Amino acid sequence: MIISHYMKDEHRACDTHFAAAEQAAANGDWAKAEEGFITFSNETLTHFKKEEEELFPAFEAQTGSSEGPTQVMRFEHEQVKSLIGKLAHALEAQDKDAYLSLCESMMILLQQHNMKEEQMLYAMCDRVLPSDVKEETLDKMKKVVL
Repeated sequence: MIISHYMKDEHRACDTHFAAAEQAAANGDWAKAEEGFITFSNETLTHFKKEEEELFPAFEAQTGSSEGPTQVMRFEHEQVKSLIGKLAHALEAQDKDAYLSLCESMMILLQQHNMKEEQMLYAMCDRVLPSDVKEETLDKMKKVVL
């Protein structure tokens, strides 16, 4: 499997959980919103962990640089984590307006972040990582848990 396909599939799964939680909150179904949000949060944080602990180090070792795209992605991960915390507070308070407003910010951030990863970083990983390193990295990423 190609790294870009595996990681894009994870992005889509996270997006689906996020949209379900947002729709549930919009409908005032806080139990369903919480369930979807927890799934989205856990899946997103696990995805970030796979990147930060396995994919990024493999890429950086191959390219000899940690100053480029991986540095930007790590910074954006921190922004997403901050928004996840704010969303959790709004969800706990059942503050629909705050939650939906934060969802809008999250959606924009994730769309831009995912596009950069999918169009640039993952494609670079598929290009520069030797086949054996790609396979090993994919195997390690599949074993990462939160």
